[in-house]
Amino acid sequence: QVQLVESGGGSVQPGGSLKLSCVASGSIFNFYTMAWYRQAPGKQREFVAAIIDTGRTNYLDSVKGRFTISRDNDKHLVYLQMNSLKPEATAVYYCNCNFAGSNYWGQGTQVTVSS
Repeated sequence: QVQLVESGGGSVQPGGSLKLSCVASGSIFNFYTMAWYRQAPGKQREFVAAIIDTGRTNYLDSVKGRFTISRDNDKHLVYLQMNSLKPEATAVYYCNCNFAGSNYWGQGTQVTVSS
């Protein structure tokens, strides 16, 4: 069982930045594939970014160049740096861990982009 706890959400104006953090339990964090998803009101949850154990990353096309996912294996943390935020980024952001065929989710953190 992996427990995930997100933090760092909030409200920001268009063009602003936010950095989300997610801390994971477990002693083998290094081997986890970590990802961020988001769910806007009335929409399905969608993939945003992922980082595997080697550090290779993958992004939703619409966030490439503006969002950066990273990890600190020593601290069991994964981050999502979000720059040049747009109103359509408003959603609940969820941290995800995939390991040994199982998926684990955090409780989510709200991001609101509005003027």
